Amino acid sequence: MKRRIKYILAVLAVFVMVFSCGTALCEENKEEPGYTGEFLDTRVPEQNYIFVKSALTVFSNRWGPAPRTEEEREGQVWDQLLLSYEAFRRNIDVTQEEVDAEITNLLQEYKVEFDWKQDRESFESWVKEKAGEPAELFENQIRHLLQVEKLRRTIIESIQPPVTEDEAYQSFFDEYSSLSIELAQFDDKEEAEDFYRKARRKPKLWDKGKEERPDAFRKPGFVSLQFLMDIWRLPKDAVHKMLKMRKGDLYGPSPIYKGYAVFQILEARQADKKEFAKVKERYFDKVKRRKQHEGYNDWFKGFKEQANIKVYSKEGGQGE
Repeated sequence: MKRRIKYILAVLAVFVMVFSCGTALCEENKEEPGYTGEFLDTRVPEQNYIFVKSALTVFSNRWGPAPRTEEEREGQVWDQLLLSYEAFRRNIDVTQEEVDAEITNLLQEYKVEFDWKQDRESFESWVKEKAGEPAELFENQIRHLLQVEKLRRTIIESIQPPVTEDEAYQSFFDEYSSLSIELAQFDDKEEAEDFYRKARRKPKLWDKGKEERPDAFRKPGFVSLQFLMDIWRLPKDAVHKMLKMRKGDLYGPSPIYKGYAVFQILEARQADKKEFAKVKERYFDKVKRRKQHEGYNDWFKGFKEQANIKVYSKEGGQGE
């Protein structure tokens, strides 16, 4: 364990330098490291890979869901490596003051009482307890994450999409309109369709189904259309159709976050269009931010394709 920590700490000093040398190491770096892959015609030293993977282990994924499988973890490591390299190419730097501020905010979240700058020993003990690593490594991981975040903000803010009043109103409508539904969840579409047909003919089958499969019936509450789309993953056209239905009506099978569902309408309330004028600017901004993040996702997808990431096999050859 000590040997691994010393190795990672030694890597920190050359993390940026290795990328700055491109496909070949600087002449003064006489000991050539191993490489774990390549992108943009640039080989990625194993040290860089180990560093970013350790940051992901400690801080998880700041820009999306946490990895659930080793394959997802590897993908996120390579995403961060690519973004780190692009941040270097764009001369995006992180000051010590920014690193210090981030650490201070983090410690405040944990309600730490000591002054971490003055009481270095307590800080190092805290990092060791929480992250299982030296404080120096911890600080450099934060610097790396801030650098990637700066790159993301730079790209997002460079995207200035047009926003129409119709788009802003639709966003307002989806948040100010509400639905209360009960849903019956099924693993496949055929089961859902069969239950829907039978329940329409014999409404009492809905209550009977709840008795037989109580865990499959859920009530999300009286919530906005946007909540149902974001959290339950209901299609937009489905929630808009249900909004116009009467209490007690059934809506046919629709995909949700897992499997399919049949819905019973309990209550519906449409947004008051007159309220839109009061909050119009907020929804113009909201649609703009959504489009900016969509634009960033499109940029990164294209950038990854251009980068042509190749991960070397453990035996030393190249793999996809």
